[in-house]
Amino acid sequence: MDTLTGQVALITGAARGQGRNHALRLAERGVDIIAVDVCAPIDTVVYPTATPDDLAETVRLVEATGRRILATRADIRDLAALRQAADAGVAEFGRLDIVIANAGISSMAPTLEMSDEMWTTMIDINLTGQWRTVRAAVPHIVAGGRGGSVVLVSSLAAQATNENMAHYSAAKSGLVGLMRVLAKELAPQRIRVNTVHPTTVATDMILNDATYRLFRPDLESPTRADFEEAARTLNKLPVAALESEDITNAVLYLVGESGRYVTGTQHIVDAGGRL
Repeated sequence: MDTLTGQVALITGAARGQGRNHALRLAERGVDIIAVDVCAPIDTVVYPTATPDDLAETVRLVEATGRRILATRADIRDLAALRQAADAGVAEFGRLDIVIANAGISSMAPTLEMSDEMWTTMIDINLTGQWRTVRAAVPHIVAGGRGGSVVLVSSLAAQATNENMAHYSAAKSGLVGLMRVLAKELAPQRIRVNTVHPTTVATDMILNDATYRLFRPDLESPTRADFEEAARTLNKLPVAALESEDITNAVLYLVGESGRYVTGTQHIVDAGGRL
């Protein structure tokens, strides 16, 4: 098993779902955590977003492992707030080695009916917000002189398209270009940069009535079971949705010794969804 003991990771979207799972599993491997989440509603997002209580639970779970965590409520659309969170974490823990730009949103509408606000909010969070995360945090990895790892959480939507997701697919595809440039720029400093591309993951962003209705427009009040029946058809392997743990396993591979020579790659976890 890779040892990451003594390293420090900054994770956005850490209050719940994939971000919380990344934080917990890294903490179990000896990593201290700088956790960032907006913990507030987002315009154009119809499902409930994370809350301060969710972030407090992440803190509790990480501390239960014996590792340290500094949690900050910050919007990744706010570069100054991200810099403050990164600076405070490095001041507290003395270093930064890993950045996981995980925060993101989902919304859906036909391309020709989509509002300007919906498009702009998506791009500003799912693409520009990840650039801001890198801009605020990665200089600390460079300054440390020890190398490190950056993971941008993209999506299968950058590989396979679906209706009503033009803004989401555009943002997640843009992360691939960002990753490739960063991988070249940061290689001399021994900093690896990769994207992870999950298919549908069973988190609160997916498990909500709006998503159920999108997948099952034929039903008046579809349930999770109805959604899973439709979602299962997207994957070649017999599964409706992955678990956060499946994505965390990919992240652990990339940030650990196992991925020490892996950079500039798209790590796809899709249950055969592209086939």
